[in-house]
Amino acid sequence: MKKATAKEIQTIKLAILKRYSDAVTELYYSNAYELVIAVALSAQCTDKRVNLITPALFKAYPSPEILAQADINDVKQLIQSCSFFNNKATNLITMAKRVVDVYGGEIPLNEKELVTLAGVGQKTAHVVLIEYTQANLMAVDTHVFRVSHRLGLSNDLSAIATEETLVKKFKTNLHQLHQGLVLFGRYICTAKNPKCDTECFLKPFCKSTDGFKPR
Repeated sequence: MKKATAKEIQTIKLAILKRYSDAVTELYYSNAYELVIAVALSAQCTDKRVNLITPALFKAYPSPEILAQADINDVKQLIQSCSFFNNKATNLITMAKRVVDVYGGEIPLNEKELVTLAGVGQKTAHVVLIEYTQANLMAVDTHVFRVSHRLGLSNDLSAIATEETLVKKFKTNLHQLHQGLVLFGRYICTAKNPKCDTECFLKPFCKSTDGFKPR
């Protein structure tokens, strides 16, 4: 597949920053604790579904201290409509216990410590930091992966490798670019029936409409 030129990359970057200047996550949250939970639940699950689940979950367990003492079956029941809810319920309680025991009930806001929490890998940590602290980081979900490949920004086979490539090519404003790429992929450059002729403001830079997925 043809790669985007340096000039195209810069034009794409500026176009995304302009179009999505105020973009933020579509997940509902009111603090770092709720954000970590929402992002962790969103793995292999839509934001829309997570937003249906979390109000009752946050009401029942409004703090790490309370969640750390939760009955796992109660947590499972609250999140059962989410994919992999059994594992996620276990991880949520384990995460809360570590936050209480190691971090005094406060979510650590740096990558090295975030990834020590159960259910929080690099992508989840980056999404949390991008949203909550506007950190100059990139995270690659299925939307960002697909868009990056369609625009010729990356030909990497994995999400991690794609992330590294995007960081090298964009360098700055990564948090805003991440948010913009997610929304662009979710609503315009969709996996099926992308809105190429009606809404796509990046059509001149498109190299392919294939449905790229990370391996």
